[in-house]
Amino acid sequence: MLKKCITAIAILVSLLFTTPTFAYTVKDGDTVETIAQDHYLTLKELTRLNPQIENMNALYIGQYINTIKPEHKIGGPLKIRKSTNTAKPEYISEADLKVRQAIRKSKPKIHTKSTPKTIEVTAYEKDLLARLVRAEAQNEPFNGKVAVACVVLNRVESKKFPNSIRSVIYARNQFQPVLNGQINKPADKDSREAVNEALSSKRDLVGSSLFFYNPKIAQSRWLDTRPTTLAIGRHVFKK
Repeated sequence: MLKKCITAIAILVSLLFTTPTFAYTVKDGDTVETIAQDHYLTLKELTRLNPQIENMNALYIGQYINTIKPEHKIGGPLKIRKSTNTAKPEYISEADLKVRQAIRKSKPKIHTKSTPKTIEVTAYEKDLLARLVRAEAQNEPFNGKVAVACVVLNRVESKKFPNSIRSVIYARNQFQPVLNGQINKPADKDSREAVNEALSSKRDLVGSSLFFYNPKIAQSRWLDTRPTTLAIGRHVFKK
């Protein structure tokens, strides 16, 4: 009897993380950050809810991920934080979740050529970006340094990548200097100036490029097939 109960519990736990009823389906343009934000979760909470996913930064379209905390399952009691108010436990329905998500997604986003999207950059992120530019393009012409910074900024604006400079740079297996430790070396004057140019007068230097590489030394050739936007120095920039 005990063995049957354990088996039943194991099946229920498995269904909890794999059944679409309790899951969100990944769509084109989704990132782990946007999914977490849309479901009022932190990245740690979203990761903890999906132990079956080895790499949360490598989600694919159509993948099911759990976005509802155990205490927030449909029909279950909603935990209430301690406060001076005496509130009774509430219940959350599927309709409630959809309304909250719809309200969040309905906020207008207006980006026109006359009013380009502004990226908020902290002093730390400017320094981090300059360090990446130094490591990736220290032997490239000045415009080549600016171009590398522009690619990172394009990724921040793209729905296909994380929405902050730090998250883009430290995304898994994206930049060699992060892997080999070169990112930790101080930025030089040219790299810092290149970042300033990328954030202002030369923001559109690489158009919509999201990638760059040196085709002469690249070990992976998958970028060869992507549309080329321009070439500066030894780097080729791709959409």
